Amino acid sequence: MKLAIVGATGMVGTVMLKVLAERNFPVTKLLVVASEKSVGKTIHFQGKNHTVISLQNAVDQKPDIAVFSAGGSISLEWAPKFAKVGTTVVDNSSAWRMDSTKKLIVPEINANELTKDDKIIANPNCSTIQMVMALAPLHKKYKIKRLVISTYQSITGTGVKAVQQLENEYQGIKGEMAYHYPIHKNAIPHCDVFEDNGYTKEEMKLVRETQKILNDKTIAITATAVRIPVVGGHSESINIEFEKEFELSEVRNILRHTSGVTLQDNTDTNTYPMPIYAEGKNDVFVGRIRRDESQARTMNMWVVSDNLRKGAATNTIQIAEYLMENNLV
Repeated sequence: MKLAIVGATGMVGTVMLKVLAERNFPVTKLLVVASEKSVGKTIHFQGKNHTVISLQNAVDQKPDIAVFSAGGSISLEWAPKFAKVGTTVVDNSSAWRMDSTKKLIVPEINANELTKDDKIIANPNCSTIQMVMALAPLHKKYKIKRLVISTYQSITGTGVKAVQQLENEYQGIKGEMAYHYPIHKNAIPHCDVFEDNGYTKEEMKLVRETQKILNDKTIAITATAVRIPVVGGHSESINIEFEKEFELSEVRNILRHTSGVTLQDNTDTNTYPMPIYAEGKNDVFVGRIRRDESQARTMNMWVVSDNLRKGAATNTIQIAEYLMENNLV
């Protein structure tokens, strides 16, 4: 198994390497790939130093799988070049997600859609992944009619520059700004750029990607995405209206037995998901499950996950694992 990590020096790329090691992914040859300014640097992985190489060098070596986390423009230019030499690309950017010819995959939900012909596979947005992990089994049972979502998103979703901004503000240091405003002691209702409809791209990703992954465009969805000064993961308040009636005990039981989901839902012991506990873990944590008393067949829940793990690196590596285990590469 010859595996390329494109964007290996970035925040998600670094976590990808951790996840590969933790899951004992059977790499025969690892290619660490980054921008020209990083070529020649070394990355330590499983007792060996690996020299960072260029994208063209990686294409020339024809890896079996290339996992991308280097931004949409890089993916649009280079993913087809890898695919052309027979490499299967798993892309973590937004470049291919809404392309009707590309699969948008969360392995626990729809990996069975993949075939050998899928040479560019899209990894969903971090906030979408954790949400659909909790929603998919409930949609199957009760059919979701409408979702109202509010997200409270970690600065790590923006990248190293945002983490540095928060650190600078903690220390009273003036430095480069990742956001238009201070993030320390603040909440910014602005994730990604605004679209013509007044929603941000991040908010519309939750709409479009959820419908695609669950294969149901009839689900009505509205979202507000907020950036908060947290590093451990994204949190989401989700109001779900179903077409069928439900029992909360059954909802909890379904989630309790959903692979990749951990139920943390006991108000008697103040047990509920929080980013401080999700950080560094691969699961999606669900709690604060309660009926919406203002509307029939409707409930609320709180969903938290490490956006760099299941929201990005872990989901990508899981796709690669599925491809290998099912002889699709």
